[in-house]
Amino acid sequence: MKTLKLLPVDLSLLGLMLLCTTFAPLPKPKVHTIEISQMQFKPAALVVSAGDTLVFVNKDMVSHNATEQSGTSWKSPTLASGDSWRMAITKSAAYYCTFHPTMKGEVKVE
Repeated sequence: MKTLKLLPVDLSLLGLMLLCTTFAPLPKPKVHTIEISQMQFKPAALVVSAGDTLVFVNKDMVSHNATEQSGTSWKSPTLASGDSWRMAITKSAAYYCTFHPTMKGEVKVE
């Protein structure tokens, strides 16, 4: 009967090797600026990754906000000229300004 001889293995080293090769580093979240000017969100359409940050900057002469279409997920405060607001985005959403409903934008999360 043959016996199988096993070589001693440092399990902590093996575990570290598996960990390093199994998981790729996660990409760092990015910051995307949406400018509000001339009664528009610029850009009006944006593709981002989950966890990225959106920064709405009001460069218009009048106050605006950014409100997710259903009004239940997120809504910025009123942004006077020169104000900004930031949020982390986790899912796709259409949004608009409640003061000026023709102002619309969309963020697609991939």
